[in-house]
Amino acid sequence: MPATDPGERDFGFSRVSPQEKTRRVRGVFDSVADRYDLMNDLMSLGAHRLWKRFALARTGLRPGGIALDVAGGTGDLAIGMGRQVGPRGRVLLTDINPAMLRVGRGRLLDAGAWGNIRALRADATALPFGDGLFDCVTIGFGLRNVTGKPAALKSMARVVKPGGRLLVLEFSRPALKFIRPAYDWYSFAVIPALGRMVAGDADSYRYLVESIRVHPDQETLAEMMREAGFENVSWHNLTGGVVALHIGFRY
Repeated sequence: MPATDPGERDFGFSRVSPQEKTRRVRGVFDSVADRYDLMNDLMSLGAHRLWKRFALARTGLRPGGIALDVAGGTGDLAIGMGRQVGPRGRVLLTDINPAMLRVGRGRLLDAGAWGNIRALRADATALPFGDGLFDCVTIGFGLRNVTGKPAALKSMARVVKPGGRLLVLEFSRPALKFIRPAYDWYSFAVIPALGRMVAGDADSYRYLVESIRVHPDQETLAEMMREAGFENVSWHNLTGGVVALHIGFRY
């Protein structure tokens, strides 16, 4: 297919068929799953924990609530929401990748969070849940890896209760132009080197860096959320816009 084919999807800086992107992304996360949490700490210098804490403070969840963490990987957001909804509530952690779910289930057990959290395999673009089921849906650092981003946003919109919300925590476009050269150097020189040394896989981390650069910027993602059915969409830039938390509501 030609590079301009609208049916193609981005895989980092490459353009591939939807099926090929799904296959390659699975390969990336099969490779990095066992070192995923360690690499997150190293790559972000621990800042990912602060970004997730900021998101959790905006879930609006109360004891007894029900929440969904999409593409939740190793479960950081799910564990946090499990504490918020308490023993009478329920959190579902989903991911399409079996290797990530295996690591995530282990972390849930280690955290003693298995009582009100369940982990299951699910595709973000076709969530296997009823309409209007969840008070809050989150997706943290996962949307850019989804093969069909508009379809995933619509699927998440469908399962949010009236009055509920979606939180999208994702790398974005730095708002401070003067940090961009240093950010690019760190992204393309340091992170793949860390991936090679720690995870034995520079290529997967090079893809993850490239995927950030082709992900929609803050305003574009906000408009995609509006088109999917969310209202009052806003975002918070974190670390100068390196990461953004988008919030949208269903009414």
